[in-house]
Amino acid sequence: MVNMPQRRKRFAMYVQLEEKQADFLYDTPLVHQSFFWSQVKQRQGFDVRAFDIKVKRDEMEGGVSSSYLLDDILLLTVPVSREARIAYVPYGPLITPREEAMGPFLEELSEGLREKLGERTILVRYDLPWRRPWDCDVEDPSFLEIRMNWTTEEKKLRKSVFDQLPSDTMVVGLDGDEEEILARMHPKTRYNIRLALRHGVVVHTCGIEALPVFYRLYRETALRNGITLHDISFFRSFFGAHDDDAGFTLLVASLDGQPLSSMFLTYSDTRATYLFGASSNDRRESMSTYALQWEAMRLAKRYGCLSYDLFGVAPDDRPDHPMHGLYRFKRGFGGEMIHRLGCWEYRYDEEAAKELFAYEMVDKGYHQR
Repeated sequence: MVNMPQRRKRFAMYVQLEEKQADFLYDTPLVHQSFFWSQVKQRQGFDVRAFDIKVKRDEMEGGVSSSYLLDDILLLTVPVSREARIAYVPYGPLITPREEAMGPFLEELSEGLREKLGERTILVRYDLPWRRPWDCDVEDPSFLEIRMNWTTEEKKLRKSVFDQLPSDTMVVGLDGDEEEILARMHPKTRYNIRLALRHGVVVHTCGIEALPVFYRLYRETALRNGITLHDISFFRSFFGAHDDDAGFTLLVASLDGQPLSSMFLTYSDTRATYLFGASSNDRRESMSTYALQWEAMRLAKRYGCLSYDLFGVAPDDRPDHPMHGLYRFKRGFGGEMIHRLGCWEYRYDEEAAKELFAYEMVDKGYHQR
């Protein structure tokens, strides 16, 4: 069990935390930090909590200022044994410190959460949405940990075994009209979109009645690519969640009445995200996946979104990377490459955290998406 300190240590940065209802989460471009996502996760059986964050601007950004920055986080608690659980923050917090303040901010935030999460919580884990300030070729966890902990007091921040959510992505700007968006794409991608439409591929927005269609295509995709297969109940949970400012649409692309590809399009505040996708092994020459992505962008623009997150690619164009094909496909849509810092954890119970780390080294663990 975690040995709780008798008296809270004072750190160089002071972060104020106050718990609140998830209904009052701020609007955010990150769907994983939205009220909608809290509803999805509750329906999947997770314990969901939300906290307001208040921190002095000069401590985060440097300079001299008496004003404060306000943010909030959505946090899930996940049991890992009968006696222990972890806290997990998907793509949060959004508020971003300057590089030298990243470690102290996470340290102080984690210590503040320790008091609210209780003794059973062995660590708090953050899938950070912050852009990575270091050379993306650096993959040695010990080097990254030295950089992150350089200005912390306790030196307790550790890189997780793997990222729960993608740390590398491409984000397509939706400014301009449709012709301008198409003009920013690779010529071959534009050609394939128009080829799919000439072939007669049509894309429909669907409700829960089309979930079996999506799941059949998703099963084909999982078997083809050797990825983890979720139960259909995982996807069903999205249809019971609703929020006026965030949500999702199920899209299905068909040719001659045959469903060929499908996706979950989520949108939150100013950004839409391609969250889950699936495609058939049949009639791949139809280019249905190109028509599907193009319709998703058109819908996102109509929803008022300013950007479209393609959600997960290889970090670069190396042919030996297992996601190389996905990288080449998504790169064609003309998005900006973004490298995030990935998943980090702050350990409250070092012994229990090491046991979990050892288990995750030889097992895929749990998946938070």
